[in-house]
Parts: sequence; C-alpha cells; structure tokens
Amino acid sequence: MQENKRNDIENIMTKEAQGIKVIEVAEQYIAFENDLFLSYHHNQDCCEQHYLDFQHLSVKDFEGLKFDLTKEFFRKIPSYGIELIPIEGWSVKIPAYSNNNGYYSDNLSLVIAKGEDVKHIIYFDITDCQEDIFCF
Repeated sequence: MQENKRNDIENIMTKEAQGIKVIEVAEQYIAFENDLFLSYHHNQDCCEQHYLDFQHLSVKDFEGLKFDLTKEFFRKIPSYGIELIPIEGWSVKIPAYSNNNGYYSDNLSLVIAKGEDVKHIIYFDITDCQEDIFCF
C-alpha cells in the first residue's frame, strides 16, 4: 500500500478502523463496524463491467476475524482479485472480474468509505487484479 494512502486512512479513520469486525456482506460491499464500508468503483460505460464479486461470501466467512484498515489490510492477486488480511487468522479471497471489449477503460478501484460521507473515501488501484470473463 502506498505511504500516502496509509496516511490518508490514518488521518480519516484512526481508532475506529482498528480491530473491527465484518457485520454484513452484500452484493456490492462489505460492511464493518463503525459505519465503515469496503466496496469497489469503476466508471462504467456501455457494454462493459469491472467488479469485485462479494456474492460468494457471507458474514460466516469472517467469523472470529478482526481487521485493521489503517495497516496492510489487503493484498493484490494479479488476474484474480484481492485477499483481505485480518490481524490474526485466515485471509479471505475476493475475485474481481472484467467484461470488456478493449475499447473502454478497465480501471477498477478498491474503496474504503465512512458512511455515506464522500469526504471520507479512499481509493486503491486494483486494475491488474481482474480476471477476464468475456471479451467481445
């Protein structure tokens, strides 16, 4: 993780992002305690998709795990997705998929958000972590 990203996280979400549990897993996000969310972002255009696939996960996959979002909390897995790294215990892998004909952008970002306040959003580039599922 880049040093400036780590500083942004520490400045925005200090203690409330340390030692937190997952409380919900939905189609487009993972919710943590303290109103923190992990999601993805892609400026979608016509005829293409780029996303993290949370659908195969449940809260049960995160039982007993706590995360510190101010530290190295994920690893990129090129051509697959990401791996969430807890403080202790097993990691949780999340696949990322790409459906693009090559004409549109394939940019994909991992996003940490504090509630719905757009001032508290941090992006990490995970473009190289997508598996191509279909090309036109």
